[in-house]
Order: sequence, then C-alpha cells, then structure tokens
Amino acid sequence: MRLLPFEYAVRNLGRSPLRLVASIIGSALVVALVLAAGGFVRGMERSLLVSGSHDNVILLGAGSEESVERSQIGMSTATLVTASVPGIRARAGETYVSPEVHMAMVVKTERDSAQELNAVFRGVTAAAFLVHPQVRVAEGRPPRSGENEIMVGQLAATRLGVSPEALAVGKSLWFDHHPWKITGRFEAPNTVMDAEIWCPLTELQIATRRDTLSCVVLTLDDAELEDVAVFCAQRLDLELVAVRESDYYAGLARFYRPVRLMVWVTAALIAIGGLFGGLNTMYAAFGARVRELGALQTLGFSRASIVVSFLQESLLATSCGGLLAAILSMLFLDGLAVRISMGAFALSLDAPVLAGGLAAGACVAVVGIVPPLYRCLRMPIMEALRTA
Repeated sequence: MRLLPFEYAVRNLGRSPLRLVASIIGSALVVALVLAAGGFVRGMERSLLVSGSHDNVILLGAGSEESVERSQIGMSTATLVTASVPGIRARAGETYVSPEVHMAMVVKTERDSAQELNAVFRGVTAAAFLVHPQVRVAEGRPPRSGENEIMVGQLAATRLGVSPEALAVGKSLWFDHHPWKITGRFEAPNTVMDAEIWCPLTELQIATRRDTLSCVVLTLDDAELEDVAVFCAQRLDLELVAVRESDYYAGLARFYRPVRLMVWVTAALIAIGGLFGGLNTMYAAFGARVRELGALQTLGFSRASIVVSFLQESLLATSCGGLLAAILSMLFLDGLAVRISMGAFALSLDAPVLAGGLAAGACVAVVGIVPPLYRCLRMPIMEALRTA
C-alpha cells in the first residue's frame, strides 16, 4: 500500500486555521475534563488509602467498625491495651498508643459571626505524632493542654470554606463560647488528616462534655493483629473490636465508590457531547474536501492510504490540544484542594491519569474523523470529482 507523504498531513493543518483551532480547543476541553475527573478520583483514593498504615490497629466500639465518629469506648482502654498486649512498638519509653476523639463541630471565625462552619476535630495526645508519622508540623508548634489552643491542617481552610489567612498561626476559632488560638499548622499530604483540626484530648472532651474516646490507635511491633483481637475477645466488658487501620480506610474508599463512579459518568457524558460537536465540525470540513478525496483516488492512492493520512492529520491536531490541556492541568489542577463531606483532599494528576487523558484525546481524533471520512470515501470517484 502506497501511503501519502507525512508532510501532506502536516501542510493540510494550515489550510483551514479556523478548523485547526476548533480541533485543538475541542480536544483540549475533552482531555482537560478527563484529567479533572481522573485527578478527583485519584486524589480521593490516595487520601483514603494513604491515610491508613498496615502496622496500625484501631480499637473501636463494637458495631462502629465503619465510622470512628460514632464509636465510643472507655477512657481506660489505652492503658489496658498497653498493659495487656505485649509487642506494641515503643521508643525511648514512649509506647505507640494514641487515645483519640474524632468528631464534627460547628465553629466560627469571629465571635459575633453569623456564619457557622462545619469542622472535623481530632482530640489527641503527644502519642498521636508517633502513630501517625505522616503528620509534620510545618509552622508554629503543637497546642498545649489547658491553654485553649488548636493546630490546623493545611487543607482545613478548604474544608471550612474560608481563606487560608483566616486560619493563619495566631488567629482564633470560636467554639464552645471561647476563642481557641491557632498555634501551629501541620501537613499530612494525601491523607484525611490534612483537613482536620487537632486539639488536646482533654480540652476537647471538656468542651464537648464527653467522657469517652472515639478510638485508640496503636502501632504493632512484634505483636500481630490477632493478639489485639484476642484482647478484645477477652475483655467483653469493654465492647471493643480491632480493625487494621489500612482496612478501615479501604472500607471508606469502598463507601465512596458511587461518588467516584458518578464523577466518571458525568465526565463521560460531557465528553460524548463534545465528541458529537466535533463530529459536526468534521462532517462540515470533509464535506468541502470531497473533491480532494476523489482526486487522491484518481492519482492512485487507495482509500486505506487516504484514511491513514487524514488520521495522521487529525491526531496531530488533537495531540496539540491534548498536550496543551495536560500542561495547563498540571499547572492549575494538580494539587488543587477539593472540599467534600468527609473533609478535603488534593487533586492528583499522576502518570496513569495523564496517560488516560492523552488516550482520551487520541480517541477523539479517531472517533471524530472515521465516520465522516467513511461517508465521503463511499462516494463514487466521478461523483466526488463533480462535487462543488
């Protein structure tokens, strides 16, 4: 099969600047949409799966395995599990056992503000930094007990829907009719903790009139999950269940699977709409090039070689649009914070997402050009040459 020169496809791109611009913009929009959807799904998955450590075990109240916020366990649980389960990790005399309270609360940025903001709080002790090594203090210092102090994650402002300046170190948030000074800002990239507000455990319990814990997080060393499960089975009075932290967040990821599916379906529907718009453009463009197709066949080029040449032309145009969308998406979408009910997370445009977006652009090129080209090539050569 004798193919048309590649330069023929390149020169044809400049024959109709308006059509070229329309092809580039159309493909760029489709690719950008796929990248945004992929970045959303990937960011949500990473924030849930990276949050949990395989070495960590969460002790929850029986019946609350799917929601730590609903769980309530006794205050003595941390002490009892430390004394009863050998093989828990320890360093310099500090055991990796963190009693925690997880809850949602309404806060205000100003005392008399009418705007009430929903925040995710975690009451912690110093041991929380041992069992959650992803957390790093980026600015200021951790809060001290007895001082009405808090520390905010770097995505907490996104979660509350306020500007980052409103949660700057030195500012205050109001809840429980008192101002709580922000003494630090922490980072926990790609985890749900990044959108939380951390408060000393005792202070949060006093503010919420609560005398129970939500959970106890411990890090295993020589011990196994079964050892902790045996402890829970022996202490029926505590009504505990042991869940590996990675499994807990994997369960949350499964819970949000319909949300991710809805994002993909929405992106697909909009992309299909853009594809049909591209088909109209292609039909109009090839309708004006029917005589050219007939002339190429008269010169001895087969229909297959003409399809290859025009496919090259379409791929060149859509590739330019796809690369443009990928560059702009990496600049403006990658790492962009998104607020959802569970907190907030950052869009993640990694290699698989980028590959999927560029593949979508290639699909637009193929699907957009084949139907109108097939229709035009079915026309007899003499009829094509007589077309105005």
